[in-house]
Amino acid sequence: MKGDQGTICSKERGFLYEFRAGNQHFVLTVPLKFPVQESATHLHRHLMRPYNLPCFIENDLKESLNRFIEEESIKDHDEEAEAALEAVKSGKVDLHQLANAWAKTYTEATLEYARPEDPSWDEDFADVYHDLIHSPASETLLNLEHNYFVSISELISERDVELKKLRERQGAEMDKVMQELGKSLSDQDVNMLAAQHFESQQALENKWNNELKQTTAIQKQEYQEWVVKLHEDLKNPGTTLGDEINVQPNQWRESAEGNGRLFEDQRQLEESFTIHLGAQLKTMHNLRLLRADMLDFCKHKRHHRSGVKLHRLQTALSLYSTSLCGLVLLVDNRISSYSGIKRDFATVCQECTDFHFPGIQEQLEVVQQVVLYARAQRSSKSKRLHDSGNRNNGSEDKSKNVEQNLSNILPGEFYITRHSNLSEIHVTFHLCVDDNVKSGNITARDPAIMGLRNILKVCCTHDITTVSIPLLLVHDMSEEMTISWCLKRAELVFKCVKGFMMEMASWDGGISRTVQFLVPQSISEEMFYQLSNMLPQIFRVSSTLTLTSKH
Repeated sequence: MKGDQGTICSKERGFLYEFRAGNQHFVLTVPLKFPVQESATHLHRHLMRPYNLPCFIENDLKESLNRFIEEESIKDHDEEAEAALEAVKSGKVDLHQLANAWAKTYTEATLEYARPEDPSWDEDFADVYHDLIHSPASETLLNLEHNYFVSISELISERDVELKKLRERQGAEMDKVMQELGKSLSDQDVNMLAAQHFESQQALENKWNNELKQTTAIQKQEYQEWVVKLHEDLKNPGTTLGDEINVQPNQWRESAEGNGRLFEDQRQLEESFTIHLGAQLKTMHNLRLLRADMLDFCKHKRHHRSGVKLHRLQTALSLYSTSLCGLVLLVDNRISSYSGIKRDFATVCQECTDFHFPGIQEQLEVVQQVVLYARAQRSSKSKRLHDSGNRNNGSEDKSKNVEQNLSNILPGEFYITRHSNLSEIHVTFHLCVDDNVKSGNITARDPAIMGLRNILKVCCTHDITTVSIPLLLVHDMSEEMTISWCLKRAELVFKCVKGFMMEMASWDGGISRTVQFLVPQSISEEMFYQLSNMLPQIFRVSSTLTLTSKH
């Protein structure tokens, strides 16, 4: 850019200024060379002294000079821009060379003047963790994480026991009061007792929530400091791992009675397929059909078996990689964790401290703020377009205006949460669906189906190579979901996902991925195998070749 200044032609223009002093009329004409190299303030001072101009015109002269320089400079810039565009159109200037020159100049200017970004603590910690988890210290890290998990689980168990005792005691009190209702006690007494019970439960829950929040914060700080210190110690030559962190037997052994918090592996039925998709350049993908609970991919097992440990190790190894694992969770339109599967998912997330990302509640609060901002922007834009349309048409819009809660999301929209503390999942897609998914007449243009397409597109652009999808677009079976309903729904989802996967080739260049289709655990074994037989009929399943040698 600096070198181009010498090619600009110098032009001379006359600056004309008129003013009156008493009955006399004066005209000042001064030649100025463009582009002007001096400031207008400096120039106007040079005009005041040599020409003995009166002081009362100083401010007006300065404004006129500023305006003249600005207008003439804009004219010059416009002429130069037109000439440059004409040169590009006529082919006198090579467009690629021009683009490269601009890119080079921009890069040099950025390197010279832009303030370098300091690496954040999260980025530094991510690099340190990635190095350690791929080193012999990985087992020590996993053992420490597991011990923290057991500590939080025991704290949650204590909370659940205390809350259960409180509810039982309050239930007994309410039964006694109801027996006396109409005799010595009135409805007002019952309402007062119910209010007291509610306040007691809220106080106890707040107490435990604060204790859990404080404990997880302490664990996160201790863990990160320990990881950084271990990484620095291992940099020194000759340094080896000191006292390894072992899992204590009394912390992880299974209870003989069977604890309700010990999650067992319930994937009883599973089928795997290898397919090739693509018109010319085919890409291999892996498909799995499973009968399992969606949250089985998230829950940790307190008993530290070898298979469980390998699952956790694989998740940790790929945390900062290009092979992430995602899960599609079907939720309602409210961004919260107070009911249904959202509450179950939040409970699983809170059972283990997340040492890399914010907690689930913090992430949901951020999502809520983003949704409110986006809705406000869309509402403002829609209102402007509506008002403009009314002015143009001269009449009011007769369409029905449906009020919508700005804090809620629409069917087909989804929000994303990140996790490092789940068993096999790094990213969760919370896809909003409504009761329409329970009907049997949804089409490929249904918001839920289009939401799946957008989710797969995000997977392609953000290195998520394994994604788990609820095949029937429901997490639980109900009476209206007959065999024909299940077959029709599965066929629709299979065909749509196949089409979306074929689109992936244009999105990511054809990367091999794993798609897991999950059906509810309450589905029958016969139904499962009917779905399993349907899958290879829709997808092109790779056939195996048996090679035999001739003797």
